[in-house]
Amino acid sequence: MGLLDRIFDKKLCAICGGEIGLLGNRKLADGNLCKACASKLSPFMTDRRESTVAEIQQHLAYREQNARVLLGVKPTRVFGRGRIRVYVDEDQGLFFVTGEQNYMAANPDVMRVDQVIGFTPTVHENRTELYHHDREGHRVPYDPPRYRSEYRFNLALDIQSPYFNRIEFEFSGDRPDDPRSELYAVLESEIAALQEALNSARYTVPAANPAPVPAPAPVSANDGWLCHCGQINHGNFCTNCGAKRPRVYRCDKCGWMPEDPSKLPKFCPNCGDPFNEQDVE
Repeated sequence: MGLLDRIFDKKLCAICGGEIGLLGNRKLADGNLCKACASKLSPFMTDRRESTVAEIQQHLAYREQNARVLLGVKPTRVFGRGRIRVYVDEDQGLFFVTGEQNYMAANPDVMRVDQVIGFTPTVHENRTELYHHDREGHRVPYDPPRYRSEYRFNLALDIQSPYFNRIEFEFSGDRPDDPRSELYAVLESEIAALQEALNSARYTVPAANPAPVPAPAPVSANDGWLCHCGQINHGNFCTNCGAKRPRVYRCDKCGWMPEDPSKLPKFCPNCGDPFNEQDVE
């Protein structure tokens, strides 16, 4: 078989069985992965090429469980000034990191605070030399040299997880231009507050068990509801982004709840009671 034959040879996804397009293949150690299945992997996973089909199947099962756990996470604080934010549920000792505004759709990895084994903030100075024009209009440096600086705050979290071990991102949004500025001090303070929140969260479990904790009960009407943007609300619409309150279904006879509210059964699989408007909370 020639090179062109190998390039255009039909490939099937080892996970879903679908045909993979010419530019859609994602190589595994012992197979191929389509673009759609690859999009379900954790964004922090870095060893996909070295993973076997069996390992990817296990990872995707974990991601499905993670989506269920995410439904019960109620962030009490949000940290970060840039695109990527850290959402911390201090009451349950859970957190996740994401740059997606609609984080429920993105399914960010939910982690316990005791999975953080390293917390490393760094500040990088970007310095640019300034120039001016002399009397003849030539662009020349100042004497002595002058510089414009900006300071980028990065954060690295070392994580105890079977699927990834490090999360790195820029913590700052607007970058301060002086270590003595108010913004510089605010960023230092917020990073320290995040570290304290991760250290002092009240829920703890043995570090030897890295599996996600079971999903807590969904937010009730009395407690409010959590919007995908992170805002906790008590009305029918989010006060931050205007999103409509999602429906919560629970069997009014036995209390069974569907894992995916968009795929409701006609009858409760636990007790056989019909699902209808009486089961909407």
